[in-house]
Amino acid sequence: MKSEETPFEGGPMDGRVLPVLLGITGHPPKTYRIPVPDPDGGPDTVLVYRRVPRGPGKVGLTNRWKYEYAPEGVPPRRLNWPWSKPDPTPPVDPDATPPGKPDDADG
Repeated sequence: MKSEETPFEGGPMDGRVLPVLLGITGHPPKTYRIPVPDPDGGPDTVLVYRRVPRGPGKVGLTNRWKYEYAPEGVPPRRLNWPWSKPDPTPPVDPDATPPGKPDDADG
């Protein structure tokens, strides 16, 4: 398997570079979870890092990645099938002024 030296930013792993296994497409995983054992024997703490582009590569393509700390964790993924309903939007107040348009006092 192929791996790539990938830098980590933020959180407890800030400034470290670890070898991360690449997937079949040649990219590292979108999220990287690091279990940290509790010294008192309690449940492990899991550090979550999200993959982001490191910077522009050759000809404007991104070919390098880094991981940024995600203290809130990763939001759950939702399947996006073509027939899936969109997320519900909050109800719109019909008497409210549309955003970006001032009230027309002249009529």
